[in-house]
Amino acid sequence: MKILRIGAEWCPECIIMRLRFAEIEKEIPDLATEFIDVDKDQEIKKVWNIEDIPTFIFLDKNGQEFLRLQKLVEKEDLIKIIKENNDK
Repeated sequence: MKILRIGAEWCPECIIMRLRFAEIEKEIPDLATEFIDVDKDQEIKKVWNIEDIPTFIFLDKNGQEFLRLQKLVEKEDLIKIIKENNDK
């Protein structure tokens, strides 16, 4: 599983979520995540049909999206989702 974290440096909710993911990545070191800044990569909005930020796209081992979350998500909820789907 891999999580695409799509946002922007200036976005307040993105900053909050960046800090939450930093904590989660310390707790789950083998978690694969990638941050993509919509200001630096304009094409990403079209590729993944991004309408709002932050957006979190959960990909399985084949790179297929199986879950999408937007805006603020509680750390505990993210950890639960990650643990339930980590083998995908």
